[in-house]
Amino acid sequence: MSPKQLISRRDLLWKLGGGGVGLGLAQLLAAEGQTPRTHFPAKAKHLILISLPGGLSHIDSFDYKPELARHHGKETQGANTITPFFGKRGTLMRSPWTFRPYGQSGKMISDLFPNFAQRADDLTFIHSMVSRSNAHGPAIFQMSTGFIFQGFPSVGAWISYGLGSENENLPSFVVLPDARGLPPCGAANWGNGFLPAAHQGVVFGGEKQPVADLHPPSSISQEQQAASYDLLTQINHSHLQSHPGEDALVARIKAYELAARMQLTAPEVTNLAGESEKTKQMYGLDQPASRAFGYNCLLARRLVERGVRCVQLFNGGHFGSPRVNWDAHEDLVANHSKNAETFDKPVAGLLADLKQRGLLAETLVVITTEFGRLPISEGLGEGGRDHNPEGYTSILAGAGLKAGFSYGSTDELGYKAVSPTTVYDFHATILHLMGIDHTRLTFYHNGLQRRLTDVHGHVISAVLA
Repeated sequence: MSPKQLISRRDLLWKLGGGGVGLGLAQLLAAEGQTPRTHFPAKAKHLILISLPGGLSHIDSFDYKPELARHHGKETQGANTITPFFGKRGTLMRSPWTFRPYGQSGKMISDLFPNFAQRADDLTFIHSMVSRSNAHGPAIFQMSTGFIFQGFPSVGAWISYGLGSENENLPSFVVLPDARGLPPCGAANWGNGFLPAAHQGVVFGGEKQPVADLHPPSSISQEQQAASYDLLTQINHSHLQSHPGEDALVARIKAYELAARMQLTAPEVTNLAGESEKTKQMYGLDQPASRAFGYNCLLARRLVERGVRCVQLFNGGHFGSPRVNWDAHEDLVANHSKNAETFDKPVAGLLADLKQRGLLAETLVVITTEFGRLPISEGLGEGGRDHNPEGYTSILAGAGLKAGFSYGSTDELGYKAVSPTTVYDFHATILHLMGIDHTRLTFYHNGLQRRLTDVHGHVISAVLA
């Protein structure tokens, strides 16, 4: 093949995106919510959502309960009896970690997170969270989508639908799973539900292969690839004309367009060669235990820096191994110590890096699990804790929040929230900080104007700056 026969990258992208595939693109973008439509000035432009599947123990991390230590070893009785969800009921169990005050706020945080604790004055704690379910699946669904059943759009999908992306060459919603495996409930955590398919999360892989199947095999020439795109354009154009408004095809067309643009942009954003060694160490990339999650945290910063609207990270994988996520039924110390080692330095580094670059002022960082754990031992092994949907802690940081601030509480043992904060309230507050009225971001489906918060939820105004 002579040099004159080779097609340039610019021509290749035009053949894919500038012909029939790009037909009515501006209308499609507007129809699918890509045009930002905030209801009032947004405090945050970007959302980084860090999910900790399995159930992080609030009373061993951020919810200091000295009374639990005083009553260690006692049984709960009568009206105060604590009934476990899964295992044998044990006695009250103090935290095996020491709590210490951090920052000017004096926030009590356990030794489980020595690096993350240093960011105490950047954090906003909500200690009164409650879940509708004490089973992992439904509780994870609720935190990810607002509902305890499958089939509803994820938080990231709603954000994408409402606000779109600031960078047309990258997805508006990117997902970074744990290197140890997909989280419980898998892709349902970032699905589009009944929203247009273009708003589902785009999964990036780990450091070795950040974006799967981004480039064609070396055996396929640019000329062959362009010819296949031409044929695909003709077929899609013809099908779209005979089936107007077909969501799956529109999403597929947009996915192909985005994939073509990402061939030029994704390699740059996922390549950390330009990052200093000091920055990499800040994220824990120099330590085997934290390297994989540290890479994801650093990649999250690079993505929002380039205009990606929502990045969802998972610290914890599938069930089956007691130390792959935060589900500490048997050995709390071994489970939480192992997982904290992966989480602690990378997230502390992310917060510090966002702040020093001025990005924390326009980014909302959310750290949450699906429920907490009980103040009694489970009795299945050496000091485990069972599920507790009656009270747990979620954390916010960044734009529009009171920093170094704690809201809500659980009782003296850390069992039940005193004045419960629902997941609906939590989601309403996230949307509010992104400039969205949760009652007005809706989508008509099966006879109802659906929304992330169903028919519930109030903004937690006490945490707003």
